[in-house]
Amino acid sequence: MVKGATFYCLFSCLLVLFFCSVSSVKDDDADQQVYIVYLGALPSREDYTPMSDHMSILQEVIEESSIENRLVRSYKRSFNGFAARLTESERKRLAGMERVVSVFPSRKMKLQTTTSWNFMGLKEGSRTKRNPSIESDTIIGVIDSGIWPESDSFSDQGFGRPPKKWKGTCAGGKNFTCNNKIIGARDYTVQSKGKESARDYAGHGTHTASTAAGNAVADTNFYGLGNGTARGCVPAARIAVYKVCDNEGCEGEALMSAFDDAIADGVDVITISIVLDDIPPFEEDPIAIGAFHAMVKGILTVNAAGNNGPKRITVTSTAPWVFSVAASVTNRAFMAKVVLGDDKKLVGRSVNTYDLNGTKYPLVYGKFAALSACSEDKAKLCEPKCLDRKLVKGKIVLCDSSKGPIEAQKLGAVGSIAKNPEPDRAFIRSFPVSFLSDDDYKSVVSYMKSTKDPKASVLKSEEIYNQKAPLVASFSSRGPSSIVPDILKPDITAPGVEILAAYSPDSSPTESEFDTRRVKFSVMSGTSMACPHIAGVAAYVKTFNPQWSPSMIQSAIMTTAWPMNASGPGFVSTEFAYGAGHVDPIAAINPGLVYESTKADHIAFLCGLNYSSENLRIISGDNSTCSKELSKTLPRNLNYPTMSAKVSGTGPFNVTFHRTVTNVGTPNSKYKATVVTSPGSKLCIKVLPSALSMKSVNEKQTFMVTVAGDNLGRKQPMSANLIWSDGNHNVYIVYLGAMSTHRSYLAMKRHHFSLLRSIIGRRFRPGLIVSNYWKTFHGFAAWLTEEECKRLSAMPEVVSVFPNLNVKLNTDVMKDGAMDSGLRAQPLAPL
Repeated sequence: MVKGATFYCLFSCLLVLFFCSVSSVKDDDADQQVYIVYLGALPSREDYTPMSDHMSILQEVIEESSIENRLVRSYKRSFNGFAARLTESERKRLAGMERVVSVFPSRKMKLQTTTSWNFMGLKEGSRTKRNPSIESDTIIGVIDSGIWPESDSFSDQGFGRPPKKWKGTCAGGKNFTCNNKIIGARDYTVQSKGKESARDYAGHGTHTASTAAGNAVADTNFYGLGNGTARGCVPAARIAVYKVCDNEGCEGEALMSAFDDAIADGVDVITISIVLDDIPPFEEDPIAIGAFHAMVKGILTVNAAGNNGPKRITVTSTAPWVFSVAASVTNRAFMAKVVLGDDKKLVGRSVNTYDLNGTKYPLVYGKFAALSACSEDKAKLCEPKCLDRKLVKGKIVLCDSSKGPIEAQKLGAVGSIAKNPEPDRAFIRSFPVSFLSDDDYKSVVSYMKSTKDPKASVLKSEEIYNQKAPLVASFSSRGPSSIVPDILKPDITAPGVEILAAYSPDSSPTESEFDTRRVKFSVMSGTSMACPHIAGVAAYVKTFNPQWSPSMIQSAIMTTAWPMNASGPGFVSTEFAYGAGHVDPIAAINPGLVYESTKADHIAFLCGLNYSSENLRIISGDNSTCSKELSKTLPRNLNYPTMSAKVSGTGPFNVTFHRTVTNVGTPNSKYKATVVTSPGSKLCIKVLPSALSMKSVNEKQTFMVTVAGDNLGRKQPMSANLIWSDGNHNVYIVYLGAMSTHRSYLAMKRHHFSLLRSIIGRRFRPGLIVSNYWKTFHGFAAWLTEEECKRLSAMPEVVSVFPNLNVKLNTDVMKDGAMDSGLRAQPLAPL
């Protein structure tokens, strides 16, 4: 028995159990630091002048005759406040002023860096249902590193004038021109003072903007790799650019300005592929504060989860009103083969565009090319100032570190072979490199020991089909949330590995000093790339449901997601990695039921976290207060599309969740609840009522989920899925006969996926398969329509297809629990 164990229970709606830790933040010791002074909502009186008021407030605490150089920025359109350079004593005096809601440091933030839309079922052209007139009136606000306006992805050919609701401007600088595609641009970066330019010199903002809403551009590739049509989710949508990142990073005060303007400009969705290094409380998080104001105005904010995985408690986007996105691999991957001197071939990961023409060069291990002053361990890694140029030049260098090849190139190496720290993504380098798995890397070391003249070559990259997709990328940040364990984070998963999209021709693909390549489209990986996928899907859903609130759109995307498998150890591959599952854009436009949460719900949620009225105002920006009744609110009862709770692993527990669903399907609909648990689960889960009858559209009904267990004795999360089914689909068992040869579980599962996909086409998602049978006989159980059942039955390899029956014990009569349809999934998180 594990003493003192706790774990998480997750529902989909998800249930989760896990351990929490809280990180600390050190104060900056500088004499002056930029602080954000937050004043809440803008006064309604017409004679109020924000800039004058901000200067007046500063003058009260700064004992200098001139304070103009202290004021960094004023927020005056969507909320009230300013950023200023302050000493610690000045900060304290400001914080003590009655009018000031909060004063917090402007933190430095980081950017989180074709076939993906097809992979998700969103086909090109007329094969995908669209609402073109509304899509053309949809505006996506991109808060990032700017944009390259001349890219074909942002041509305005065929576009009409911007929608009438647009209230923004084009302030992109002298050499920047907006058009009817890029309808607005602003620059807030420190480096641009006096020479503002919203132009993207890094490539990141251009890449994310085109992923969300770029035009369809045919015949795009990266030096022949990934050839096809690059496009965004909503190519007819408009883009508004808010540049907050430069070579020095992304300042919090600039980000607040971007939110201030984007909300007032009239954007529909905000995508922000930026995260903090630490995890501050909501009242000190500029993304959480800005997104709350956006939510109140009906704008959904989509944010990258972070690239600090696979460690647990690394997700930085934790506010429930922010849509947090994890990254997954798609079914396309790039590989680069290594050919050794004995002609043995090894397959590594790399986006290598350089061709050595099959020539084999001398191969040297870093530890045998070391300078005398460098230790063997550092030489193995090929660390800076460790390698002897004479022993490296003209050779292929073997490095234990993924960063080692950069140093090898500086010293004249023709190529490199390195260990791959992240086997699920390919890195780009500015000369021939292949990153090998540990086993293949060891085989290279063994080969070098077996010969006096080791040689090798690195071949140009090729594309391969990745049958394991979708899986969460190893770098994608994991939950649970260190701020609110009762809210499952991240929320959703989208493609974020090796994404081909528009790029800035002012920047090389690697940003290496040796890389002279300049491209219009490049391959990038990160939750930065996953984030605009979800922003695009949110905009796509909104085109069919213009009146939906941000939480309704978020719910629709989460409850229709493809379920993903918890295949890894511990927290690495559970719902704390992928949230509700993998996004399914087509299914999201018709979820049937949604979970809506309002501003009042979020206020109650914050009160339940023991927020004082003062701290509450920091988030809400108004005079909201926490009454005794609101303070009793349990955070887990926020009307969220997932359910999560932390419970004891050594004794009995009983957790209750309250939820309300809104019918956005058809009138006179009947939904039945089905709970699907993992094999061997000891959880007892009850849903009351277990059936909902919706007479009208937009009707709301409430239900309760109770999860109980005893002495589960484990730290790994346990999870289940709650499915509200409308009876359109049923579970059938597909029997394929005896096993003729032994095949692994993964191989058999892929075969079942392929078989089912051939029958149901675009509607296919991994979650349609309920169970796989592979040890002693061959088959699977899946959600099927009657027509799909008939087509499967006719296939030569299928022995039979029969309904999943509710089997009863031969003693007492048991309540009917037949699984009766179900594509309306709500995650229940691990307990």
